[in-house]
Amino acid sequence: MSRIIAGAAGGTTLVSVPGSLTRPTTDRVKEALFSRLDAFEVIADARVLDLYAGSGSLGVESASRGAKTVDLVEFDGKASEVCQRNADLVNTVAGRKVVTVHRSKVESFLERARDGVRWDLVFLDPPYPLEEPALAGVLAKLLPHLAEGAVAVVERSSRSPEPVWPDGMERFAERKYGETKLWFAEPSVEEGAQADPDQAAEPNSAG
Repeated sequence: MSRIIAGAAGGTTLVSVPGSLTRPTTDRVKEALFSRLDAFEVIADARVLDLYAGSGSLGVESASRGAKTVDLVEFDGKASEVCQRNADLVNTVAGRKVVTVHRSKVESFLERARDGVRWDLVFLDPPYPLEEPALAGVLAKLLPHLAEGAVAVVERSSRSPEPVWPDGMERFAERKYGETKLWFAEPSVEEGAQADPDQAAEPNSAG
């Protein structure tokens, strides 16, 4: 049973997707992830995009912690209905529509996104069977929609290789939690900027 860990809706039990349609992020991994994002100071007032949202757990957690807007993108019908129910829980607490659910394939959603639309924090938790070239294609479509200093978090099996980042995006940190691995990436630093790969503990936006 998943729950919202902290923030305005902290402690709220989330609706889960029935059966094994999705692979929800465990509360242990989610707590570690958001602890790190809090340290980066990228959640408050952020525009958040949760791709392959499943139950929407990561997106609604962001909303509870002060994100300005959250877009949940999920194609499966049952999962998108669960997303909506969880979005309604957080929107009720917020007293306004913070979370919006989009029933769509990720690729189609990104292709339709308006020019100029930018997100500050993006979660990508694709099904493990999604092949690496397909994930690389999604990251390439996402790149034009990342705000300056944005953070993208890719969740994969710990046995998966590092995602292939498009030109203009680079990994700055990674963490392994049992069978789960998180990759943290950001828009590339400007050419000529000083960057120490051994000191990649936080994104550019965290100063």
